[in-house]
Amino acid sequence: MTNAPRLASASLDHPADQRDVARWDYEADVIVVGFGAAGACAALEAARAGARVLLFEATSGSGGTSALSGGEIYVGGGGGTLMQRTAGFNDATEDLYRYLLLTGGPDADAARVRLYADLSLQHFEWLMAQGVEFRNSYIAERCIEPVTDDCLIWSGSEEAWPFAQQARPAPRGHCPKFAGMGGGRYLMDVLTQRVQQARVQVQFDARACALVRGGEREVTGLVVRVDGELRSARARRGVILCAGGFVMNRDMVRRHAPLLLRSRFPIGTVDDGSGIRLGQSVGGAAINMAEGFATIPWYPPGSLVKGIFINSQGQRFINEDCYHGRVSQYILRQSGDRVWLLQDQDTYAEPQLRELARIEIATAGETWEEVERDLQLPAGALVGTVEFYNRHAAGGGDPLFHKAAKWLKPLVRPPFVALDCRVDHCFYASFTLGGLDTLPTGEVLDAARQPIGGLFAAGRTACGLPRWGEGYSSGTSIADATFFGRQAGMRAARVSR
Repeated sequence: MTNAPRLASASLDHPADQRDVARWDYEADVIVVGFGAAGACAALEAARAGARVLLFEATSGSGGTSALSGGEIYVGGGGGTLMQRTAGFNDATEDLYRYLLLTGGPDADAARVRLYADLSLQHFEWLMAQGVEFRNSYIAERCIEPVTDDCLIWSGSEEAWPFAQQARPAPRGHCPKFAGMGGGRYLMDVLTQRVQQARVQVQFDARACALVRGGEREVTGLVVRVDGELRSARARRGVILCAGGFVMNRDMVRRHAPLLLRSRFPIGTVDDGSGIRLGQSVGGAAINMAEGFATIPWYPPGSLVKGIFINSQGQRFINEDCYHGRVSQYILRQSGDRVWLLQDQDTYAEPQLRELARIEIATAGETWEEVERDLQLPAGALVGTVEFYNRHAAGGGDPLFHKAAKWLKPLVRPPFVALDCRVDHCFYASFTLGGLDTLPTGEVLDAARQPIGGLFAAGRTACGLPRWGEGYSSGTSIADATFFGRQAGMRAARVSR
């Protein structure tokens, strides 16, 4: 008996009733949806715990958005990794915990942060045990990600106000041993090999269409479309949703995170919100849906950090020494599209990622008055801003935005330059941070924060460690996906029903 007619009414937003499943086309203990970093780690740990695992991937290969990343992972604590200690940093667990709690923003999940901070070093060792290699090296200069195979970098706002005042700074971005940008593909290749070795059954070109519900609060399976046909898959212990975020679904972005519409370069593969919608269809609560990451890669070189950003009123709005994503969040909140980065002869150097970022010189002049006129700003606005900044920078202070002294330099040596960082022209990339509310162990929660039986989520389908655009640090997405993917896989494998 075919399932198709009885399952045709089910959708991402409406679960199928188990009574409408004429027969199961697939059966497993644990079903994982999505073969990115979260799905790979969930499948690995579930299989190693003795569960029979079936992994469905909508595309024709592994990787997901994780493969588009730099592969960087944010780890530390416990005195530091080998790379941190070699570079002279003793990274205490409590400093890692406080920093992640601060960067999680107003809705930070203290239990999730606590678990990750306590087990961060163990998780890093687990990744290396899978075969992910990291070179024992450190790049002190400000960069987005290494173009070499070096490892340790400053990948957040650790040294910047207000974070440095509450957690002792340390570099925690650990990039895999991969020459050139884009180490995420290398990371995923290693994890893919481990999944294959764990004898996880993988079905590519299989799009999840609906959850199967048995009773009011129990997920028992999944409806998938394979070769154009609807098929049913039974999950004896649980379904783990690792299907990415929703940045590629511009209707969902418009509804939940409209600020991200100002970014014209969403980063994702499928990332159409299907995993989140599946969870919601059975009562899962989606939280922090307005939050997202957005950035323009405006440095290196690090000397550009010594410049100042101004908006269309000629005013500063951020301490430029914080993470590029935090700066970009404040840029997107300015009225209008015009934003410039001001430099003098001593601080200016061509951005190393200029072609990617599409940052050009808007104007140059021998005086700041000349730059102000060329940019058609209100008379005295830019000049007043620069004069105030220079006066205080000369004394080692920044009373308005608390830029650290190491980055303070009066902009006094001509020629003066305004770099064009227009929102409607430059490369502002973005992805979403909101998703299903889950326990640290992966169980999806309803609006009353009660678990929904048999349903788990990880990666960007869930609202994880990185949940505040202003606090995001590079490497927290991979850290979150791999670590909490593992937690979901281990927990699902232990379900008894």
